[in-house]
Amino acid sequence: MNIHEYQAKELLAKFGVAVPQGYAAMSVEEAVEASKKLPGPLYVVKAQIHAGGRGKGKFKELGPDAKGGVRLARTEDEVRHAAGEMLGNTLVTIQTGAEGKQVQRLYVTDGVDIAKEFYLALLVDRATGRIAVVASTEGGMDIEDVAHNTPEKITTITIDPATGLMPHHGRAVAAALKLEGDLAKQAAKVLQGLYNAFLGTDASQIEINPLAVTDTGQLMVLDAKVGFDSNAMFRHPDLAELRDLTEEDPMEVEASKYDLAYIKLDGDIGCMVNGAGLAMATMDIIKLHGAFPANFLDVGGGANKEKVTAAFKIILSDPAVKGILVNIFGGIMRCDIIAEGIIAAAKEVNLGVPLVVRLEGTNVEEGKRILAESGLPIVAANDLGDAAQKIVAQVKQAA
Repeated sequence: MNIHEYQAKELLAKFGVAVPQGYAAMSVEEAVEASKKLPGPLYVVKAQIHAGGRGKGKFKELGPDAKGGVRLARTEDEVRHAAGEMLGNTLVTIQTGAEGKQVQRLYVTDGVDIAKEFYLALLVDRATGRIAVVASTEGGMDIEDVAHNTPEKITTITIDPATGLMPHHGRAVAAALKLEGDLAKQAAKVLQGLYNAFLGTDASQIEINPLAVTDTGQLMVLDAKVGFDSNAMFRHPDLAELRDLTEEDPMEVEASKYDLAYIKLDGDIGCMVNGAGLAMATMDIIKLHGAFPANFLDVGGGANKEKVTAAFKIILSDPAVKGILVNIFGGIMRCDIIAEGIIAAAKEVNLGVPLVVRLEGTNVEEGKRILAESGLPIVAANDLGDAAQKIVAQVKQAA
């Protein structure tokens, strides 16, 4: 689960991390009122969407010469103008894709004079199973470009969970950022706050870009991106309330209501599978036969009829889907339950695309019998290869 920048900064401030004063705004007038609460004379008006590259982005509704989603303002009128151009319009950045995202929230912060910018992030290193600290002197830039062009400017430090964060980690980060004296001490303090926030919120990523030295010699977080482990949200109901459903794909939101693992993709063959590994194999074999999957959907090992019906309806709600492949290996999940769910969903949504079903495992013969006697145009498959060939052929034939 991701949150907005203003939410991330409010959260980090609770862990003692220095951030500029700022206020969220949902309307132009709220943005102006927010600026009145700030010392000024420089304000920063920032579009709040779950995507990076906002400053370099462009609004679909505005001309090519219009400014992006991060703007400086020196008067209330300039704040009003910036807010008026952003709110309700669609911001397209390198991370949103061509469709962009509509801006519904703003963040008005106090402007600061920057002496130097850095990059600092905490994330889970899956190779070591530890929290990794990534630091670079090249703040304010896309870290992917830095990694590609000048990898020597990136330092990665892993933290042993048995010892936790130690003083030498703070010194190592300060050295990586080439900070000395008081700034080195501030860097260690910032790292401690970020580490405490990471553990305390079950975060999956905390990215600070930039972490800046101000003209007054203070190390301050100017932008923050925070994501959480969704599997741990039951421990953090206060954080779950920060979720902005308008920033997420509607089908993924609907899937989360039924505890379904669903990710929308760009293809036209919908997939319903039980088990993440089997789902990956199913998508791979679809591509092997010259087509592309429309989604990743894992109904899990213990799905019931209602859950399967919901999964089927979510797949069919995608207008890009031209055919569906159901691939179920019944272990804990019984094939007859899958068959009943498929039939119930197909009848409810008036199935209008080819459907190929491959069942194997517990109660497989009963499941096949239920499908065969349903009266629906369901194509049975013997194995995964056969299923992929048949759905690709059916979709091409229908086209």
